[in-house]
Amino acid sequence: MTVAGHNGAWLAVVGLGEDGLAALAPAARTLVDTAEVLVGGRRHHALVPGHPGERLAWRVPLRDTMADIAARRGRRVTVLATGDPMAYGIGTTLARYFAAEEMVVLPAPGAFSLAAARLGWSLGDVACLTLHARPLSLLASWLTPGARLLLLADDGGTAAQVAAQLSAAGWGPSRIVALAHMGGREETRREASAAAWNGAPTADFVTLAVTCLPGPEARPLARVAGLPDDAFAHDGQLTKRAVRAATLARLQPLPGQHLWDIGAGCGSIAIEWLRVAQNADGRGATAVAVERDPGRRALIARNAATLGTPFLDIVGADSEEALARLGQPDAVFIGGGISAALVERAVTALKPGGRLVANVVSVEGEAVVLAARVRHGGDLARLSVAEATMAGTRTVWRALAPVTQWALAKP
Repeated sequence: MTVAGHNGAWLAVVGLGEDGLAALAPAARTLVDTAEVLVGGRRHHALVPGHPGERLAWRVPLRDTMADIAARRGRRVTVLATGDPMAYGIGTTLARYFAAEEMVVLPAPGAFSLAAARLGWSLGDVACLTLHARPLSLLASWLTPGARLLLLADDGGTAAQVAAQLSAAGWGPSRIVALAHMGGREETRREASAAAWNGAPTADFVTLAVTCLPGPEARPLARVAGLPDDAFAHDGQLTKRAVRAATLARLQPLPGQHLWDIGAGCGSIAIEWLRVAQNADGRGATAVAVERDPGRRALIARNAATLGTPFLDIVGADSEEALARLGQPDAVFIGGGISAALVERAVTALKPGGRLVANVVSVEGEAVVLAARVRHGGDLARLSVAEATMAGTRTVWRALAPVTQWALAKP
């Protein structure tokens, strides 16, 4: 079977608005009416009473329904979706299972577009995120003065939780607009500052528009390498700000790439990698922090939540043991526990074109990286930082331990 005008396409994804089938264009309505199989949630199926086709409901886990759909390949299958299926919708999931040439997607105006229209916001100037099955701590890395956020939420309590988180972080003056049932007869709008939000629930499926306004206790942090040292909770095992910025410049964080942070300490390198390279859903890059000490792993988890990178993977194991179980990296940072065997395993695992950076402060560690440079090439640098401190009534320079940095770009 094929859909007219789309050779080979048997799977249609039709977006519905609050006004249901009545607002569908003729082509979209035809794909619904002529479907041999209709797929959707209970609410969507209720919009199509009396349809003669086979009906499939979403199952948990969702991949089971993907298998159900695949088993009907070649029949006319129509998936009923909400709004724009490709904006954090079911269309993005289907696209991971089925080739683009098998699908035809007909979107309705999505929540982001409708909210921007209601507020007079340009979508190009807005960060569009979803909080469906995602931790609220994602918001931390998007809080900058004047930033505009559109947040999809599926629970009526989310608005109050967002308001509480903003207020706790010093962003209580921020404006929140909760928009529900946009485009339907029951459309509602509720607006207040985060500090004044009364906690009453909204509709379960709601779009939150946030204008970020800092209070006197807010601490905006840019998503560039080199956060202040005191942004991290640590026990002294911290790559200092200037060295961290130089290290990340060598690691070159890129969206979609994966980092190993070995001997992670408080996780500062992995966290900044994610902050620099993440996209609007917080998953533009990935990282794993390998740290043997459980107390430091707890610090990593705390820092990841506080700084808006809750998807950081934290592994507790000896470094060489952990590497045997990890996926192939695009970049590797070795910040602790360096050995010749660890270097060889990391270089072998690194993808072609990947980057490896090792920072050492001990004579023994320096011997390892000198030998590694002889074997693999790369660049050596000595990083020396001195900080101004007070000695009585005078300001003096106190030098930190110099760092020897070996950086390798794998051919």
